[in-house]
Amino acid sequence: MAAGHAERPGRLRPYAQAVGAAAGEADGGRPETALALLRRARRMARELAVLHPDAHCELDFTTPLELAVATVLSAQCTDKRVNEVTPALFARYPTAADYAAADRAELEELIRPTGFFRNKAASLQGLGAALVERYGGEVPDRLADLVTLPGIGRKTANVVLGDAFGVPGITVDTHVGRLARRFGWTREEDPVKVEHALGALVPRTEWTLLSHRMIFHGRRVCHARRPACGACGLARWCPSYGLGPTDPDLAGSLLKTPAEVEVSP
Repeated sequence: MAAGHAERPGRLRPYAQAVGAAAGEADGGRPETALALLRRARRMARELAVLHPDAHCELDFTTPLELAVATVLSAQCTDKRVNEVTPALFARYPTAADYAAADRAELEELIRPTGFFRNKAASLQGLGAALVERYGGEVPDRLADLVTLPGIGRKTANVVLGDAFGVPGITVDTHVGRLARRFGWTREEDPVKVEHALGALVPRTEWTLLSHRMIFHGRRVCHARRPACGACGLARWCPSYGLGPTDPDLAGSLLKTPAEVEVSP
């Protein structure tokens, strides 16, 4: 895991509370200009790449259909649990037509460990049928098409686009939304507005990896209840520094390993 003890912000840290014209104010109540926000966000994005060089989609898949199915199953479920279920599922239903024609009871039993299995089974059958009827059984590679499919929202669509098709997209899950606000990149709560705000700050080519890096950071370092501020490599630029423990040793004890991350969504 790539987050060691952070440089202590000290007097040179440029931000203290919420920041920016889009996000808040800097020290002394001075608004952060749009240019300053852009530069700070890009500096933090570069540092995230250093802190989490191994960031990637943690769902196992080999085809766009497999990734779409895995993302449907990942709702309210850990990636580890989904990855335990999908090998048998993918072997049993290799095509969209197979999902469309699946025996509901059998499908539900296969995905039961992921939770909400009845609703998820209905979504997978509907997804398979829609793909067969509208796209020749293939997963489309356009956002406008993907979001019309059963079980596929904008977040899921961006995962599929970015990781299965190489089309840049920002996936705003709970981690990305939380960190975007803590970083002072936006005040928005609506995921679509957060997505657009982040897209305006970071080059399009970085969108997919930025999402993965923020998710890694949110799962391992910047936790919802008690972020490890004193062990965070972004502390120098973060307006939320101090929300969690700033003592390096105490903060370091809060860092999660990949194995620990796997036990909670």
